[in-house]
Amino acid sequence: MATILNNHSGGVPNSMEDCAICLDTVHERKTLKCCHSFCSTCIDSVFKLKPACPICNTYYGEYTGTQPEGSMTHMRSWQRLPGFEHCGSIVIQYTFPAGIQGPEHPNPGKRYGSTSRTAFLPDSEEGEKVLKLLRKAFDRRLVFTVGRSVTTGLNNVITWNDIHHKTNIDGGPQSFGYPDPDYLSRVQEELCLKGVTPDD
Repeated sequence: MATILNNHSGGVPNSMEDCAICLDTVHERKTLKCCHSFCSTCIDSVFKLKPACPICNTYYGEYTGTQPEGSMTHMRSWQRLPGFEHCGSIVIQYTFPAGIQGPEHPNPGKRYGSTSRTAFLPDSEEGEKVLKLLRKAFDRRLVFTVGRSVTTGLNNVITWNDIHHKTNIDGGPQSFGYPDPDYLSRVQEELCLKGVTPDD
């Protein structure tokens, strides 16, 4: 059920604004905490499929992804990242064994290979915050998925799932590395779109 700020019942719309779902005048308005409004029956039916605002994709409730079984560990390093020379770094290691796709994957019953990925964060207050959010996303199976790799074009492989990581220490954004002054705020926005926030 959607979080409601105001609910005007009786079928009388609060204004002549149209519902973005049915494209008709809003009836029995429901306004989500993201401030987007819809017909009550429209948004309730959308939330049965995906508990997210159809306009801004803000999640309501806890979303679980299709990431296969694996592990996420991290360690602290003295190595400094370009743009974060005042602190060391956090090294995240993701490891996945080979397996067979489940019913939630594109090709149930087909195999996928093992993989491991390494990512880097600054060992700062904001870096620690992002690490905690990434852990929450990993536990909800949101960081990876099984599908087609954009990089290699191969199918039935473990791929990133739209939460960008810095897999190189340097080289800038074009090499998935640092310096990238907006990265920490950008990745928090990506996590928020999947319903992963410090408050949930």
